[in-house]
Amino acid sequence: MKRYLLMLIAGPLAATTFYVNVGGLGGQEDYESRFKANVEELDKLTKGAPASKVFSLIGAQSTKVQLKETFAQIAKEAKAEDALVVTLIGHGTFDGVEYKFNLPGPDVTAKELSMWMLPVPAKRQLIVNTTSASGGSLADLRQDGRTVITATKSGTEKLSTVFPRYWLEALRDPQADADKNDVISALEAYRYAESKTTKYYETNKRLATEHPLIADTASAQGYRTPDATKGEAMVAMRMPVLIFGTLQNAAKTPEKQALLKQREAVEQQIDNLKLRKAAMPADQYRLEMRNLLLQVARIQQELDK
Repeated sequence: MKRYLLMLIAGPLAATTFYVNVGGLGGQEDYESRFKANVEELDKLTKGAPASKVFSLIGAQSTKVQLKETFAQIAKEAKAEDALVVTLIGHGTFDGVEYKFNLPGPDVTAKELSMWMLPVPAKRQLIVNTTSASGGSLADLRQDGRTVITATKSGTEKLSTVFPRYWLEALRDPQADADKNDVISALEAYRYAESKTTKYYETNKRLATEHPLIADTASAQGYRTPDATKGEAMVAMRMPVLIFGTLQNAAKTPEKQALLKQREAVEQQIDNLKLRKAAMPADQYRLEMRNLLLQVARIQQELDK
């Protein structure tokens, strides 16, 4: 079975994977820090993968104009056998009709993103929209040959999401590689992140405010838990997101695993602090938030060694 799956994705493994990692507008210090840290980690993971070309847009670089130009450049360089993986980390909005990804300056709509991706000749495409209200982008983004993953099931789930945390974890945790072929497929990463997101709300005894979805055809409405026996998400199963490299292998050590667990614990403290923000003095909230963000930064420094 392992050899069969490797044969299925042999084409992508021999080709180039173009990664577009985008950090949107945070609006607040804690969000700005988190989005920046998430994109930086994603950059390291994707740059460590074989045959990868990474475009990182964050801060002043993550504008609508720059994003459009990035896709235009990839369209000139990519070939049919290549792959395109786009990850959006930040805030999203949905007004009942149109989804927008929040960027410095003008926001970008899902329709615009889809239109800019169409000229890219890479036949295998994946867009991972980890933002709030991301479910509202699904209808405009889905295309045959393109897998779309959203952190929410609709545009009405508007609160900040924890899904991006577990999407990144899926790309560095060998346990996400269910078939043990050293390749994380879109379906494997989605299942890992969706399961972790569900458990997060259950463990913290909170009402779930996000329900991830995956779709990989133009007509798919999006699956929460796709059933392969019914032919669901078969394209996503063959879409490689990441080939394990040195950074992912380093996460197998007990020391790195312990640090990753520490970071997860501090990130949960940040989430709980946000829930208590309204009942706290503003100065106390800022002090506690900065202390927690410093802890995350120190842990990340150890992970980067």
